[in-house]
Amino acid sequence: MPELGKKAPAFTMPTDGGGEISLKNLKGQKVVLYFYPKDDTPGCTKEACGFRDALPDFTKVDAVIIGVSKDTVAKHERFKEKYDLPFTLASDEDGKVCEAYGTWIEKSMYGRKYMGIDRSTFLIDENGILRGEWRKVKVKGHVEEVLEAAQAL
Repeated sequence: MPELGKKAPAFTMPTDGGGEISLKNLKGQKVVLYFYPKDDTPGCTKEACGFRDALPDFTKVDAVIIGVSKDTVAKHERFKEKYDLPFTLASDEDGKVCEAYGTWIEKSMYGRKYMGIDRSTFLIDENGILRGEWRKVKVKGHVEEVLEAAQAL
């Protein structure tokens, strides 16, 4: 589990556009790493569009945004195109990054238990240190909260 004030768990994941993203390659930039359950669902779309709309403000404080789910790269590409998302979507199909960040949890819906991604966001500073953590995120007001924390770093 990641701890505030300590090194964030390293990651390397495939991304939309056939690329790959690693935490080590983002040194010198702030990183907003947000985990969401599924592409093109109401809450996840609202969150992604919120980050899209606030991207110029994140860019002003040298912060990159990376969305992470277990969806395939192909599904990410369709989601990005449909909502004109200008930031990276990374695919964690094997769930290793979700597990490293503690976002793969048991959930319950209508009495049925299942495993899924806990909507969570992590703010990592320019040196790879975890500076902010939001779990069980409610979408309303979340992007603004993360932006304020990034601006304060």
